[in-house]
Amino acid sequence: MGDNNDGQLGNGTYVTTNRPERIVATNVTAIAAGYSHSLFLSNNGSLWALGLGDNGQLGNGAGDNPNRPVQIVPSNVAAIAAGAGHSLFLKSDGSLWAMGDNAYGQLGDGTFNQTNLPEQIVASNITAIAAGGFSSLFLSNSGSLWAMGDNYSGQLGNGTTNNVNLPEQIIASNVTATAAGATHTLFLKSDGSLWAMGCDVSGQLGDGNFTFIPPHFGVNYPEQIVVNPFYNQITGQLLGTGDVQLSFTGIAGNNYALDAATSLAPPNWIPQATNTAGTYGALVFTNTPDPATNNF
Repeated sequence: MGDNNDGQLGNGTYVTTNRPERIVATNVTAIAAGYSHSLFLSNNGSLWALGLGDNGQLGNGAGDNPNRPVQIVPSNVAAIAAGAGHSLFLKSDGSLWAMGDNAYGQLGDGTFNQTNLPEQIVASNITAIAAGGFSSLFLSNSGSLWAMGDNYSGQLGNGTTNNVNLPEQIIASNVTATAAGATHTLFLKSDGSLWAMGCDVSGQLGDGNFTFIPPHFGVNYPEQIVVNPFYNQITGQLLGTGDVQLSFTGIAGNNYALDAATSLAPPNWIPQATNTAGTYGALVFTNTPDPATNNF
């Protein structure tokens, strides 16, 4: 459903529709939408494309606008991503391929020349891909994050606002997922923390700011937005000896416990200084909570 001026709906027409319409009956496993082109994978690993192909983003060797799905790669495609006018796909051997618009270097082939056929960018070890409006990102099996393309708002996170036409390592390890908007980028680390960079004029980075500093209106380095949600969690257990053990998972070695009981109105929070956590962060207290306050 939606705009179909370039055939991106794949229903055999160029007529816009405001209701869902079935395009392919079965066996579709993944989809991606660019500005005016569409990609999908079938369960046999084949890549299909449709819609606007003026920059070669369909990868079919032409600049036409097919309004029916066209097979681009017959097998072994594992993941797809679509930017405004470029496309990325990952093959089952870990190789990264790209086609389409390359005005900002988003294909990562060392040029600024567009191509209308799939071009191998990285030969192996790629595990995930994402496409921004005019930028591209990927993860390697080492957990490193790489980026190329448009960097006007700092969305590549390399500390500059210069466009890059070759893959550039942004984070060396521990990245598990990435996503890209038109001009901003997000990534997730293995510790559960969320990071962001790029345009922040509408608050899309989630850092509590609206960045209106001209001309770039963004943050050009990774900024931590959400800390590790698995840190700073406390679980209590009453031991057979009558002692209370708090197992505390935290970043810092020197920890403290906070005790509160839902039966208290309002809850009475009192920080309790402790020694450095022991094995697995376990803290053992030799006094039980005060029955009157439920605080240590």
